Amino acid sequence: MFIRKRILKTSLSSLFLVLLFTTCHVVTRLFRSEKSTVVVPEYFPEIPYPADNTYSADRWKLGKLLFHDVNLSRDKSISCSSCHKQEFAFSDTVALSTGFENRPGTRNAPTLGNVAYHPYYIRDGGVATLEMQILVPVQEHNEFNFNILEIAERLQKNKLYTDLSKKAYNRELDYYVITRALANFERSMITSNSRYDRYFYQGKKYALNESEIRGMNLFFSEKLACTKCHVGINFTNYSFENNGIYEKYKDIGRKRLTQKEEDLEKFKVPTLRNIALTAPYMHDGSFSNLEKVIEHYNSGGKTNPRKNNLIKPLDLSAQEKADLIHFLKTLTDEEFIRDKKFK
Repeated sequence: MFIRKRILKTSLSSLFLVLLFTTCHVVTRLFRSEKSTVVVPEYFPEIPYPADNTYSADRWKLGKLLFHDVNLSRDKSISCSSCHKQEFAFSDTVALSTGFENRPGTRNAPTLGNVAYHPYYIRDGGVATLEMQILVPVQEHNEFNFNILEIAERLQKNKLYTDLSKKAYNRELDYYVITRALANFERSMITSNSRYDRYFYQGKKYALNESEIRGMNLFFSEKLACTKCHVGINFTNYSFENNGIYEKYKDIGRKRLTQKEEDLEKFKVPTLRNIALTAPYMHDGSFSNLEKVIEHYNSGGKTNPRKNNLIKPLDLSAQEKADLIHFLKTLTDEEFIRDKKFK
């Protein structure tokens, strides 16, 4: 999902500002409940919900319906779930997903797993909250190519939606309800039960085999320095880096947002959770498999003046590369991709 600089309609711009000032700063946290559709393990932080969009079953249900509804796109051809497929950890299987009139996107669709914990959204970090992020694919010409006001008008004809809107937010179905319900649903996409989790957090030492443990030790080693960027429960520090996949990038990266030269060709460090399911990789989907990703980092990447200086030749053996890939595959959460509550 991405933003292109262009002049928006005054009404939509005003709504964007409303969303900005009503979703930031004050947050509350979801309490654990056996009846809740949101399950957070003890070793994860509680989900930070905006004060005006705390969890409720009605909000979640409405968001789920909207997530799978093609009416959000102008030509009724795609929904959020068209590019964020559960079986692939809510990512896509192509380098660039297609949207309105089969137009290709410009960046690879990221996974939505644990998206609740992100401090900002899209690959250049240009959006502050999930509620605001919803507007990006809505207005993007290559995605939904629509207007949130027109979407609301279209959906108001659906009695189930209007009834749920009243129950969930005590107001008519409008831009406020649509953006918040979708965000409420997406925050429930918690992925936390991979074999790595069972080994590392739950103390189940049988969860990993010898090769996977060797790969894990390599991953966390000073030699590879993977955890300088891929750290924490979500295996990312959310920083913006250039990892040297090109000598010259076609996409200017974060500079498109900040207009700062130091942000040229830099992109947000992605999560590694469910990485085995989210190919192709990188911001443009240029690497088709994990083997190519590991080979890239083993080589030290291409020459680029903005490349992170941690990326250098690693001289890994064939066995070490295999072990590392075996470890990355342990980050797959089978329970998450099969959970029927999301379907």
